[in-house]
Amino acid sequence: MRRRTILTGAALAAGGLSAPAIGRAPSNTLRFVPYVNLTSIDPVWTVTGATLSYGYMVYDMLYGIDDGFEPRPQMCAGHEISADNLTWTFTLRDGLLFHDNEKVRASDCVPSIARWASRDPFGQMLAAATEEMKVLDDKRFQIRLKKPFPQMLFALGGRACFMMPERVAKTPGTEQLKDPVGSGPFRFLPKEWISGASAAWEKFDKYAPRQEKASNLAGGKNVNVERVEWMVQPDQATGVAALRTGEVDWLEMPIIDLLPAMKAAGGITLEAANPWGQMCVLVFNHLHSPFDNPKLRRALLPAIDQKAFMQAYVGDQSQFAHSPEGYFANATPMANMAGMEVLTGPRDVALAKRLIAESGYKNERILMMSPTDFALQGALGQVARGLLTDLGLNIDFVEMDFGSEVVRRQNPAPPDKGGWNCAPQTWTVLNSSNPGNSQAVRASGRSGTFGWATDETLERLRQDWFDAPDRATQLAAAEAVQRRALDVLPQVPLGRVYPPAAYRDNIKGIVKAPYPVFWGLRKT
Repeated sequence: MRRRTILTGAALAAGGLSAPAIGRAPSNTLRFVPYVNLTSIDPVWTVTGATLSYGYMVYDMLYGIDDGFEPRPQMCAGHEISADNLTWTFTLRDGLLFHDNEKVRASDCVPSIARWASRDPFGQMLAAATEEMKVLDDKRFQIRLKKPFPQMLFALGGRACFMMPERVAKTPGTEQLKDPVGSGPFRFLPKEWISGASAAWEKFDKYAPRQEKASNLAGGKNVNVERVEWMVQPDQATGVAALRTGEVDWLEMPIIDLLPAMKAAGGITLEAANPWGQMCVLVFNHLHSPFDNPKLRRALLPAIDQKAFMQAYVGDQSQFAHSPEGYFANATPMANMAGMEVLTGPRDVALAKRLIAESGYKNERILMMSPTDFALQGALGQVARGLLTDLGLNIDFVEMDFGSEVVRRQNPAPPDKGGWNCAPQTWTVLNSSNPGNSQAVRASGRSGTFGWATDETLERLRQDWFDAPDRATQLAAAEAVQRRALDVLPQVPLGRVYPPAAYRDNIKGIVKAPYPVFWGLRKT
């Protein structure tokens, strides 16, 4: 399939594009262009990148993940574990305040954990292992377990387990939050939020950062700007023009086609703010025909070429992509190649067509969603559309803006009643680093992520990973999970991309993290 050309470098370098007339960014304000629109301010209800980045700005966490993907205390001063490993007692550090100037108390933390655990795959496993959570006093709470849960700290620090005021945290996880009060380093300004256009945050002056160096999503979150403004710009060429003139400071994920022209223009730094990248997958809806048929899902594997999916996005700049990739990114401790021969052997389209015929597929219409304003997922969608069409599947390719897709993909109804059959998807490496946090290997049915795969064996193997007492046993469990997932196919891994961000040369100290974070950086 031919890769679409978005814009020629010559046109950009010649300055033939106009930038939005918003004026040069003030010295105390960081203007940022996200790769997708902020459509929700509830990081429990949805796990889109924009909403999670919002969450890390507005909320804080009990623990945080450092550059080595290890949990470190964040809001907690520390914890104690009983001799039988069944009782964990957590103590909050001093100086924690919510944006409404109320103190952060243990009575806020317990319902915050419970709300997060009602939706998050890691949290659901913790909830199943928990006998009781209770408040001991204002600064201490306790989690008493039915059985040991060795991954406790990763659960609280490696997932989006944000602490919210008690009144907010009592909102069911199935309902979107409207109250933006958190205790993080930035305060959200809802009156300045225009979905599809802009959003703004201001520095929370009463935030008490840890007295240590920032490391990924852990450490000292020191804020050096007064405001952060997100400027949504679906036309990336216009965003690049605004970056060149100083009207914006940072583009999260510019299209690969534009990188040479930006490099030649000068005054712009191209660097991976997220060095771990994005894992790419094709998600199936397991609730409805035809992908409720495991034989059809498996029939596609001989024709899946990860390199073709990666090239559709990065073109000849192969340094920004990696394949083969399994379910757990090769940059993380649980990465393995177990079962990957189904994706790494010679590709065989004829075999795939024969297996499709043998699967019983009867030309059912397949509604494939793909976003128009998210270049990476859009490129994956175009390749998937071409491949599945060539294999003889009846593809109804429906393009929409990413915000609309986020809403539709949560709909479990049949495709002709507002649902869907398959879609490209990306997960950050933080959400693809082990069997506990990878949505792509979740198979718990309607209680799981969109796609709603169901497989008791896969869930049991995931439980084995949670119960594993050491790294070697964890890796063996991760290998078993991957083998089973490549048979059941909740989602198909397509590779990993890690394109650079683009920001002006006067922006220094950007903290490397899976999501854009705005502490640590400064404008010189």
